[in-house]
Amino acid sequence: MKLVFWAGFWAFLVDQASKYFVVHGLNLSEVGRIEVLPPLLNFHMAWNRGINFGLLSDSSVLAKWLLIGVAVAICTFVYFWMLKDRPGKLGLISGGLLIGGALGNVVDRVLYGAVADFLNMSCCGFVNPYAFNVADITIFAGALGLAIWGGEQKQA
Repeated sequence: MKLVFWAGFWAFLVDQASKYFVVHGLNLSEVGRIEVLPPLLNFHMAWNRGINFGLLSDSSVLAKWLLIGVAVAICTFVYFWMLKDRPGKLGLISGGLLIGGALGNVVDRVLYGAVADFLNMSCCGFVNPYAFNVADITIFAGALGLAIWGGEQKQA
């Protein structure tokens, strides 16, 4: 389970470092938008109080703590599921990525009251109105990896 820890640790660290750099170092929370490689990559500050695409973005304190509780419960479930039905290396790394990313977004909710989203990508005439963060990438990659490599019968 060391792989779960280290994958989660690095996912969490890179997520939190990127958010700190962008929100505080580049002052994106005040500036709002920075064109990095337009239109492919822009930093666009978005405080997400809900889940994906702003769903459940009720700004109540109860909603915030409910979303924190759900994220922690999912992390706990994934961890114990991997203990019971131990996946191969890629499955363990995937689980760590999912857990690290989810905990990164939990820390945002505790510190800021919302998740700091800032990455915005558009291409080929399609203008994407949504922003995301490194934690979202690791959560998606981890969930996809667990679907492919999760469990004993799916050893990589």
